Amino acid sequence: MHSDAAAVNFQLNSHLSTLANIHKIYHTLNKLNLTEDVGQDDHPTGSLRSCSSSDCFSKVMPPRKKRRPASGDDLSAKKSRHDGMYRKYDSTRIKTEEEAFSSKRCLEWFYEYAGTDDVVGPEGMEKFCEDIGVEPENVVMLVLAWKLDAQNMGYFTLQEWLKGMTSLQCDTTEKLRNTLDYLRSLLNDSTNFKLIYRYAFDFAREKDQRSLDINTAKCMLGLLLGKIWPLFPVFHQFLEIGA
Repeated sequence: MHSDAAAVNFQLNSHLSTLANIHKIYHTLNKLNLTEDVGQDDHPTGSLRSCSSSDCFSKVMPPRKKRRPASGDDLSAKKSRHDGMYRKYDSTRIKTEEEAFSSKRCLEWFYEYAGTDDVVGPEGMEKFCEDIGVEPENVVMLVLAWKLDAQNMGYFTLQEWLKGMTSLQCDTTEKLRNTLDYLRSLLNDSTNFKLIYRYAFDFAREKDQRSLDINTAKCMLGLLLGKIWPLFPVFHQFLEIGA
C-alpha cells in the first residue's frame, strides 16, 4: 500500500510539473503574440498555433484607412478647375476679338503705310503690295482700288481705306491676303466686270483729260482683257500699228 501511494504521488507530481512547464511556454508565446485568444469554454491552458509573419503583423497593425482630402486640398482642386475653365473662356474671347473687325486696328494698319500723312502714297503702296504678296500691276489691285473707291491711281486716302476695308472686314494684312481670291472672283461675274471696266477708265485717266493716252489704255486693256479675251492679241497688235 505504501509503495502504491508513493507511485501515485510520483505520477501526480510529474503531471503537475508538466502542467507548470506548459504554462511557462504558453506565457512566453503569449508575450511574443504567437497564441490565439481562448474563450471561457476553452481549455485553461489555451491552444497553440503557428503564426506567419503576415498574420502577426496584421494583429499588431490596425487596418489602413483611406485618406480623405483635406479641406485645403479640395479648395485647391476646385480653384484649379475654375482657373482652367477661365483660361479656356479667355482664349476663346481673345480669338473672337481678333476675328472681329476693329476700326482701331484698321486705322493702325493704315498708318503703317501712310506714316504721318493721311494718304498712302507710291512708297507706302509699294510696301503694301509686298506685304500682301502681289505685284502693283496685278489685276487684283485694280479690283481692290474699286472696292475702296480710290480716286487716284497709286494712292489710298484714309477715308477710302476705312470705308473699303470696313466693307471687306479686313483690318490686318493676313485678313486681306485671305480675301484676295474673293476679289479675283469678282471679275468672273459679268455685272461686276462691267463696273470694274468702267471704273478703270476714270481711275487711270488724268483728271483734266477726257480720254486715256494710248499707252495707259493698252496697259489697262491688257490687265482686264489679256487673259480672258481670245482676240486680245490681235486687238493689241492693231493698237500698236495705230499708235
